[in-house]
Amino acid sequence: MASATSLAHHDAGTEDFAALLDATLGPDTGFAGSVVSGRVIRIDDDYAVVDVGLKSEGRVPLKEFAPQGQKPEVKPGDVIELFVERYEDRDGSIVLSREKARREEAWTNLEKAYQAQQRVNGTIFGRVKGGFTVDLGGAVAFLPGSQVDIRPVRDVGPLMGSPQPFQILKMDRARGNIVVSRRAVLEETRAEQRSELIQGLKEGMILDGVVKNITDYGAFVDLGGVDGLLHVTDIAWRRINHPSEALTIGQPVKVQVIRFNPETQRISLGMKQLMADPWDGVALKYPVGAKFSGRVTNITDYGAFVELEPGVEGLVHVSEMSWTKKNVHPGKIVATSQEVDVMILDVDEPKRRISLGLKQAQGNPWELFLEAHPPGSEVEGEIRNITEFGLFIGIGPDIDGMVHMSDISWDEAGEQAMARFNKGDVVKAKVLDVDVEKERISLGIKQLQADPAAEVLDRVRKGDIVTTIVTQVQANGIEVKVEDVLTGFIRRAELARDRGDQRPDKFAVGEKVDAKVVAVDRAARRLSLTIKGKEVDEEREAMKEYGSTDSGASLGDILGAAIRRRREMAGEE
Repeated sequence: MASATSLAHHDAGTEDFAALLDATLGPDTGFAGSVVSGRVIRIDDDYAVVDVGLKSEGRVPLKEFAPQGQKPEVKPGDVIELFVERYEDRDGSIVLSREKARREEAWTNLEKAYQAQQRVNGTIFGRVKGGFTVDLGGAVAFLPGSQVDIRPVRDVGPLMGSPQPFQILKMDRARGNIVVSRRAVLEETRAEQRSELIQGLKEGMILDGVVKNITDYGAFVDLGGVDGLLHVTDIAWRRINHPSEALTIGQPVKVQVIRFNPETQRISLGMKQLMADPWDGVALKYPVGAKFSGRVTNITDYGAFVELEPGVEGLVHVSEMSWTKKNVHPGKIVATSQEVDVMILDVDEPKRRISLGLKQAQGNPWELFLEAHPPGSEVEGEIRNITEFGLFIGIGPDIDGMVHMSDISWDEAGEQAMARFNKGDVVKAKVLDVDVEKERISLGIKQLQADPAAEVLDRVRKGDIVTTIVTQVQANGIEVKVEDVLTGFIRRAELARDRGDQRPDKFAVGEKVDAKVVAVDRAARRLSLTIKGKEVDEEREAMKEYGSTDSGASLGDILGAAIRRRREMAGEE
């Protein structure tokens, strides 16, 4: 147990040591909590031994001289600022802190900068709730997430660990709180750059920028303090429906100033102007009549736009899309992004217009049909439609041929012949005519067989006397058949020589009648006949054969003799 004398002596020594410290640090400076200068004497294990001008030496942990994981940069002889935390009363050693000394010094300097509204340098080193921590030369500050940059920053990684300027927004030394802003520094710098850029801005200048925002009609590009509009039509020569197809927010771009209004400070930018114009010499690259492949980029009510190469588009008007599909929306014929073959119809290089034809590249189906099926050839197809005047037969994927009602049967009337057919029936027909210009194909069903009246038509001549059979009695005359295959008609006025006998009701269906051929209509397969003309001819012949100026015979006698002679001849037959 220590004696009272020794304890008293120890207490006296402690008081002397404290007095000595007070003398060294100054009467107004307390011992603990002060910053003093010291010189490193040696390095012992994990501590640096420092002489601060007192009887005892102080120790500072080496880890306070360097960030974690790095080698401390301290050596004997270095003079450093230290914070006196306390002294050990048993052995008189002093506990010193390098880190707290730096912090105290930093706070003093930061307060001066805060009062003068000056920027301070710091390093972002950690992430906390709502923001980040910043090392301001020993003092730790809080950087809110909203104060990191002018625009929201997705990745702060590249900013961490890099010294950069900050603006102090708030300081409270008592609580140890410091709030800083990087955004305020950027905005100030941006304002300076904006003023400088606006003063030197001219049309035609090429600048570097960053895509700041994207809208439906274009993109806003940050030129470094000032924004310019890059319209969607000036991004590229090719068609771009939405700017997001070619740009992303934060993307660095090189742009040219197209227009600049100093009064409104509106800047119009372009990217495509820095690239070669694909329309230069387009008339030589795309001659009229040549065929090319392209991609459908846009479809409208009046046609479809086809990209021949990036930046060069042509219009296929709706009238040039299909040979067969009329009054159909272009979207029913082609689809966006579809690869199609087109023909160049017209090129207007100054107006940057190219007219294209889709149907021309596919070939005229009527021309192709005529080559494969000339008149006289046979075809087969399904009846697609039946109208008042004929049948429409499908003879290709999209083309029809028409059988007129008069070309269905040699013998039957048109309506009667059509009644035998139904929609969907598959029939054969002969090609009669192909009109490519009018896009018409005439077919015939009856032409598949020989005309039964052809032999009679070849034999009968105008003036011949033929025997007919009455088939129909009408008010204006009678219809007759010649040799059961050829139709003839005798008008009322031609039924008899005497006007009183010109009555159709004198004749009965099935009755045989001799008549003279007045006209032969080969195309209609029809004869015009007369009984009156036959009787006049017979009278003339009778007068010639039996009549004489001096015979005294009457006309009745002459005709009576002629009739008897005819009957006798008929009896002999």
